[in-house]
Amino acid sequence: MSNRREFITLLGAAVAWPLAARAQQPAMPVVGILSSGSVSAFVDLLGAFRQGLKEAGYIEGQNVAIESRWAEGHFERLPELATELVQRRAAVIVTTGGSSNLAAKAASSIVPHVFLSQDDPVKLGLVISFNRPGGNATGMSLLTSPWWPSGWTS
Repeated sequence: MSNRREFITLLGAAVAWPLAARAQQPAMPVVGILSSGSVSAFVDLLGAFRQGLKEAGYIEGQNVAIESRWAEGHFERLPELATELVQRRAAVIVTTGGSSNLAAKAASSIVPHVFLSQDDPVKLGLVISFNRPGGNATGMSLLTSPWWPSGWTS
């Protein structure tokens, strides 16, 4: 009889412990989006982003929150906006472009940072190398420099 009570007590504690832990955490993870541009310039990209999250099982408002910060061309605001997302305890910050990438990097070395860059992320200091990025940043770089074999002309 004693073993049965101990088992039920342990089982109850095992179930209650994760529920109590969840009660102390935010209701749902926050995905932060940081950009130097305006939301109107990223409508299609945001739609694809939300669709990708949905396909991965993350539905905005149900099990993930998305908070965007748009500098609207006011680049000097990016550090403040990045800090807001860190203070909001974003689970990840997604950035679009060199200035917002650097602002997110400066705001936190802990919050994961996913970037879209039109420049070399190694040159910008976002990652240590392509092979081993290190740190908290990863992403995609659109290196579009022209390449011409020697002797060719445009």
